[in-house]
Amino acid sequence: MTDLVIRQLSESDAHLFHTLPDPELVGHAAFERRYATVAVGGEYRPEWTWVALREDTVVARAAWWAGPSDDKPIALDWFDFTDRDAAVELLRTAPFRSDYVLLLPPNWQQDPALREAAQARAEAARAAGMDQLVDRYRYTWTPDCGVPAQPGRLTFRPEPDDAEILSVLRRIQHGTLDAHARRTIGTAGHDAAAQEEMDFFRWCPSPREWWRTAWTREGELVGLHIPARNQTSPVIGSIGVVPEHRGHGYAYDLLADCTRLLAAEGVTQIIAETDHENRPMAMNFTKAGYPVTQERSYFEWPRTAE
Repeated sequence: MTDLVIRQLSESDAHLFHTLPDPELVGHAAFERRYATVAVGGEYRPEWTWVALREDTVVARAAWWAGPSDDKPIALDWFDFTDRDAAVELLRTAPFRSDYVLLLPPNWQQDPALREAAQARAEAARAAGMDQLVDRYRYTWTPDCGVPAQPGRLTFRPEPDDAEILSVLRRIQHGTLDAHARRTIGTAGHDAAAQEEMDFFRWCPSPREWWRTAWTREGELVGLHIPARNQTSPVIGSIGVVPEHRGHGYAYDLLADCTRLLAAEGVTQIIAETDHENRPMAMNFTKAGYPVTQERSYFEWPRTAE
């Protein structure tokens, strides 16, 4: 077999990324996102884009992504190939260990071509040493969906004190169904999981004033919601209910108010996600009028306890 060459790209040869034939069934290409480097107005850095070549032909490609001010990748966005062995070696060789997020159309498992494309990438990621963390639903709210009705059971307050927000997040982590939080809890504990969420909210370039705690009429803390805007879209950053108030459907109340706050800002869409296994939250999104527009499979490199 021809010797395999694995290397990062540069601005001068970033065009090689586009030479790999791809039917665009899954991944970012299936959702009309295009690869372009920052220098030409895109989101990707050539030094974080790697290819595998045989006889100068690209047989596998991978592109990692991060926000404009980040100094290292936070996600593997693109991972495509015509040569599975080369793709596996590419992931092993590149010096990045960010989660891989495989984007899939809704109900992709019912289409043989989509299923084959998804399984090929999943198997290559696992062969390289990654584990599948979770499957998630992605929702997209637009004004046509309507603002969900407010049950009126709770009051919502801005909370400017980060220490108070962090305290609520710590309480919410106990018994959480979120796989990402449970991963961090398992390796570093509840405090680390709460701080990880706080760091994400702070990373988002949206107003701190949007954050809300939720209270019963009797003055008991129920939880919080975090409307946010990431690097590309307004999002439901977090919906969390403290353990002692679970089982009363309050997550829907929080979601309705979070949607209301963002809608009042005049946004044209709101993105949200929840794990497949988090059936109560999935039901809340359906009840609030959020349609599923995408599914996502998350893969991670093994972590060790800290």
